[in-house]
Amino acid sequence: MDSMRAVTISDFGAEPELSELPVPEPGADEVLVRIEAAAVNPFDWKVVDGALKEFVPHQFPLVLGNDAAGVVERAGANVVRFRPGDRVCGQFMSVRHGRGGYAEYAVISEKSYAVVLPADLPFDIAAALPTAGMSAYNAVDAACGADDRTILINGATGGVGQFAVQFAAQRGLRVIATAGPDMADYLAELGAAELVDRARGDTVDQVRAAHPEGLDAVLDLVSNPADALRVAGLLDTGGTLVSTVGGLDRDALADMGVLGVNFQNKSSNELLTTLVAMAAAGTLKVRIDAAVPLSEVAARASALRTARSRGKTVILPG
Repeated sequence: MDSMRAVTISDFGAEPELSELPVPEPGADEVLVRIEAAAVNPFDWKVVDGALKEFVPHQFPLVLGNDAAGVVERAGANVVRFRPGDRVCGQFMSVRHGRGGYAEYAVISEKSYAVVLPADLPFDIAAALPTAGMSAYNAVDAACGADDRTILINGATGGVGQFAVQFAAQRGLRVIATAGPDMADYLAELGAAELVDRARGDTVDQVRAAHPEGLDAVLDLVSNPADALRVAGLLDTGGTLVSTVGGLDRDALADMGVLGVNFQNKSSNELLTTLVAMAAAGTLKVRIDAAVPLSEVAARASALRTARSRGKTVILPG
């Protein structure tokens, strides 16, 4: 196969389009992967908006998509971690090289955050794990101290939120999760001890009424910096607020007796290996909210970007 389909952008802010590109050729330290599933992440759209343009050069056309899973087709002469036929998942985007996972084929470096999959783990589940799973694990780790007892996960219904509920519950924390009534039963199944129904009124007011003593930690996946200060008022003195949105005024929070953390994820193959093993064993549940054929991604890009997910959206061949 000399050419492939891929979802690309031609410049920052450009509309994604379905393009025909040459199948990339792996270098000596790279592997060529036939993509069987990719996952949609908010990070993908941030790349479109140019969030990284001040930090790293970009090559256009740029194939979108950070997370993907598939089968190694060819391996470069120096590659030792992977071999043809391996089922793999990982983070595929390299803006410097114009590469991403929204494609029929992708090349990744042997040094990429990617791991071999067990034979019984479906590709769509595997593709959903890397960015959302590692972000959730590390964010819960950043939010929780040794003596913490309660944590509010604000924005628990999305992919990161659902993983975070599970990781926090597995640590033995009492998890309070925000959700609509359509997700209450599922989040309880994941380990949430309390549900805050956004349809019943203001989240902060509801939590404060139920926990006037204050919480130990908040993982906020949705609030802008101004609203996050109000959320911080739910914490007991010495509590921790972790925001994945960023922009927290850490000095203002310190004046409130709260530690503010503007979260930045740190990926690792060790952590990804752990998540893959958990998913394969059934101890980490992955909810696929929607599956979109590769051929329809560009046309549906606006809807995918603004959708309020109830799990992970994956892209499949077709």
